[in-house]
Amino acid sequence: MAIKLENVGIAVRDLEATIAFFTDLGLTVLGRDTISGDWADTAVGLDGNHAKIALLATPDEQGKIELFEYIHPDAVETEPTLPNEVGMHRVAFSVDDIDAALEIAAKHGCHPLRGVATYQDVYRLTYLRGPSGILVMLAEDLTKG
Repeated sequence: MAIKLENVGIAVRDLEATIAFFTDLGLTVLGRDTISGDWADTAVGLDGNHAKIALLATPDEQGKIELFEYIHPDAVETEPTLPNEVGMHRVAFSVDDIDAALEIAAKHGCHPLRGVATYQDVYRLTYLRGPSGILVMLAEDLTKG
């Protein structure tokens, strides 16, 4: 059986703000829609499921995220995920210039949790909180360039 990862889905508080954050980092919007109906209720497992969605991709289109802002049922706010919690953890991106990426993130009010670390002179990396508390890892490969 063949299997392929299609995307990672993330429920967000504000679709437009989250799209702006990720597109400023370099992702592109592949499509947008509003979904509802019996098929959506069945697929997602929520009665009355109604959401605005957007599919974004990295420039090579190998990495994709689907963002959704619930219209119905109301979104449920939870505490942001901690790095050591079991379950969905973070979305990670490699970047050519982590300092430039962090400048972009800062324009959206998003800053590293603790700073930028260097791993064995191979990567500079950091975790930050993106829109809606999403944990985002940024990593710059120091062996390239």
